[in-house]
Amino acid sequence: MIIGIDGNEANVEKRVGIGEYAFELLEQFEKFRIQNLEFRIYLKNESINDMPKERKGWQYRVIGPRKLWTQFGLPLDLFFHKPRPDVFFTPTHYAPRFSPVPTVISIMDLSYVHFPKLFKKSDLYQLKNWTAYSAKNAKKILTISKFSKDDIIKTYQIPGDRVVVTYPGIKEELGIMNQVYPEQSRRESSELQSKYGIKGKYILFVGTLQPRKNIIRLIEAFSKISLILNPLSLIIIGKKGWMYEEILEAPKKFNIVNRVKFLEFVSNEDLPFLYQNAECFVLPSLYEGFGLPVLEAMRYGCPCVISNISSLPEAGGDAAFYFDPSNASDIAAKIEMVLNDEKLRKEMIEKGYKQVKKFSWEKTAQETLKVLEEVARNG
Repeated sequence: MIIGIDGNEANVEKRVGIGEYAFELLEQFEKFRIQNLEFRIYLKNESINDMPKERKGWQYRVIGPRKLWTQFGLPLDLFFHKPRPDVFFTPTHYAPRFSPVPTVISIMDLSYVHFPKLFKKSDLYQLKNWTAYSAKNAKKILTISKFSKDDIIKTYQIPGDRVVVTYPGIKEELGIMNQVYPEQSRRESSELQSKYGIKGKYILFVGTLQPRKNIIRLIEAFSKISLILNPLSLIIIGKKGWMYEEILEAPKKFNIVNRVKFLEFVSNEDLPFLYQNAECFVLPSLYEGFGLPVLEAMRYGCPCVISNISSLPEAGGDAAFYFDPSNASDIAAKIEMVLNDEKLRKEMIEKGYKQVKKFSWEKTAQETLKVLEEVARNG
């Protein structure tokens, strides 16, 4: 059996979102030394250094042209290069056009359907049209939460048995940490202060700066508690996405410029310690396909206070504390409850450790491979 995979999202140096999902699956697939099973990874460019190395049963196939690769280069190669894969998997929304091979795609979420104004017109057109085509023609669609599955079924009018939930995992090691219980290895706050300019206690947000993350309302909520819990900072870690300008101006609007710090980049070595030293992690998103930062925070003993909508209750389970993301006062009140109740904090941390153990990339890859093998056998 030959399994073809679009490896382009994984074949980049800085991976977030789908890129991380694609890379982690490839790493796990490469470990599955299954007799008579061959993986063929299709790329626009040569594989970079940290991609799994070629071996018998693990081959990279670089094809062109790079422009319109999914529409022309890839389908033509699938037609004419023999032997063909028995199934073709893309970890994105975009299946190859006119594929002679049965396809499986992944759809993380449908944020572009619910928040179209947050996307560039060119991106939105591509997402809507290519995803609709791919969803219609794919044998199976993988997604990362029950919430997203229901959304996909409703939006594209697809039978439920064609959409399969494979929850994502979290990295075995985030940076240099390799133990689950972080209290054994806390970094002194003075080190954080010197490297990132963080002073005293803080609450933490990690995610791309974009409107659906609801960061402005988080800043508004923080303005309601910052005078009571003095000194307390809000640390916002994440690269600039789209429509980020208003987010950067929000601290000024709410008169807490000196209490909010934006960090565009934090190394994987340092991120665990920022989770560990935070008073709590807050994710006020209006929409999430899953919410991996919640599990990352829990893994490092950081209590999570998060939105009560979309897929986030699936990620947080009974280990998180939930709020209404449309209500700044509710966000502030729930944060204060977690900050001021030490017994509650300890319970949340212990439940968080248990919640994290439910998710692993190995399990994700095993469940994904099961779907791919089923499609390959049944055509």
